[in-house]
Amino acid sequence: MPDRETTRDTMDRRTFLRGCGAGLGYLLLAGLPGCAPPRKDPDGPEIEQPGDRVFDQKKGFVHPVASPWFSDVGQGNIRCTLCPRQCTLADGERSFCRVRENRGGTGYTLAHGNPALLQEDPIERKPFFHVLPGSRALSISTAGCNLECKFCEVWDMALEHPENVYAHDVPPERVIELAEQSGVDSVSYAFGEPVVFYEYMAEVASLARKATLLNLVHTAGYIRPEPLKALLGIIDAANVDLKGFNEAFYRDVTGGELGPVLDALVLLKDAGVHIEITNLLIPTLNDDMEQIQRMCEWIEAELGPGVPLHFARFYPLYKLSELPRTPVSTLERARNIALKAGLHFVYIARVTGHEGENTFCPGCGEKIIDRMGFVIAEVHMEKGRCAHCGTGIPGRWA
Repeated sequence: MPDRETTRDTMDRRTFLRGCGAGLGYLLLAGLPGCAPPRKDPDGPEIEQPGDRVFDQKKGFVHPVASPWFSDVGQGNIRCTLCPRQCTLADGERSFCRVRENRGGTGYTLAHGNPALLQEDPIERKPFFHVLPGSRALSISTAGCNLECKFCEVWDMALEHPENVYAHDVPPERVIELAEQSGVDSVSYAFGEPVVFYEYMAEVASLARKATLLNLVHTAGYIRPEPLKALLGIIDAANVDLKGFNEAFYRDVTGGELGPVLDALVLLKDAGVHIEITNLLIPTLNDDMEQIQRMCEWIEAELGPGVPLHFARFYPLYKLSELPRTPVSTLERARNIALKAGLHFVYIARVTGHEGENTFCPGCGEKIIDRMGFVIAEVHMEKGRCAHCGTGIPGRWA
């Protein structure tokens, strides 16, 4: 954790960042040994850059692996038991998420060992604001998703069949080697939906735990209780996308259901996993303040006031490209509602330099983590407590 800095040093750093337009705070870095992000024409050959060595890439899955998360329902049919959809598959059929398949009565995952995304990121990008501030994480993700959000930001990976996505051949052991070589403190299963590469995530996470790396999951939380319970012993923190707070929105805009997500959040909380929540506010679709009020009251009552809540700004893309980006005033109104509902840590995401990026002590009100985008400017904490008054701050600080 960064040492406490003087006011003069902090102001100098913030002045510098503002002078750069805060762009440095949003740089996506991927300087891993032996790995670089693909730079190519989508239909052309890989282009290596000086000093980079890109893993061999090809379209399609490379390591189909039999999965225990299927049940036999007779006549050669099987049912996937990972997510609430519980897809029933005849021989040769694929699941809704595109990466699970019935092969002769045995269920296989097609998302094992072939991440379409492998990169190093600031942990604040996940976003995790209460986990090792200023540290970095190795992020992995694959093709496939068990939802179909109209506002998906990685639709060209998550909402594609693996045959159509360029992917790396990186077995679990190699992920840990890369993490250790890079000096990161955690492995993050993020960007796409980790539920669909569950078996790969679970194997990597078990190895990461032995290597004393934290395991971080950013998920939509659309998972059944049994597989989630099986992960609880190896997951250190989860940021769950609570995409809205009514069933109609979930059904019409994400293709899923709200109930299983709420159940997953309660299960994570009861297991002692550190939770953060992200709510992307989309103009006209889920930005009703009464709905936000109900959501915040539910979080306070069921999960507790110490759960960090991130209100994230929507930018138009994919099937919602005709909508405007979220007004900052909408984010501020939502934050005020959450604070009045009793939540202690409420953030505004994707508005660089906003006061809502910072962490304030619920005991004395002092600023204890000063952020600019993904950059930590100042930390006033000691062993998980406010350095001013000693109030304990929930999170993973070591």
